[in-house]
Amino acid sequence: MADAPQIPDEAETRARWGNFAWTAENAEKAREIASRYPENRRLSCSIPFLDLAQRQVGAETNTQGWLPIPVIEFVAREIGAPYIRIFEVATFYTMFNLAPVGRYHVQVCGTTPCMLRGSDDVMAACKSRGLHKGGTTADGMFTLTEVECLGNCASAPMVQINDDNYEDLDFDRTVAILDALAKGEKPKAGSQEPGRHTVEAYGGPTNLTAMVSENHDFRGEW
Repeated sequence: MADAPQIPDEAETRARWGNFAWTAENAEKAREIASRYPENRRLSCSIPFLDLAQRQVGAETNTQGWLPIPVIEFVAREIGAPYIRIFEVATFYTMFNLAPVGRYHVQVCGTTPCMLRGSDDVMAACKSRGLHKGGTTADGMFTLTEVECLGNCASAPMVQINDDNYEDLDFDRTVAILDALAKGEKPKAGSQEPGRHTVEAYGGPTNLTAMVSENHDFRGEW
């Protein structure tokens, strides 16, 4: 189970984020998002506005981003909703960080399929590189969190690091990804199994193989 976030003291965060406002670029994005919904459905902007705000905080802090309380208050004002309605959204979805995180937020899936396929080895690999569950490394590079199912059960075990998923992991593959990120490199996202690109069977597709190279018409074969 994911650990409950420790929300920072509000007085400390208000001094840093009390005057938060959209950048010019994000203000334009916010207007585009708002245009998708009727005026009487402004609460529909809650998730995309919170995501946009978190990304702006991340850009300003060179991290994945998080949502200080004053930033959530800003989003509530932008939407014209009571603060508690937006806070409810921010606390419900684990995609939103309520405490500072590192440059790379490593979210290890610990749900049953990943556990059966070796998520303990993935967690051990993270620990071997100085990551500790619920904490951020001293250099601010990595935050490690254990989360519930991330929807890649067919290529378990997996982690989500910021916006990328890394699948078919083991101890060594996880270490290689973390080391590459620490060096400023961008490792290949998706399956880490050689030759496997999505969730096709090991060794290649076994069904509808004629579709691999062309739009094959099977109707005459039924």
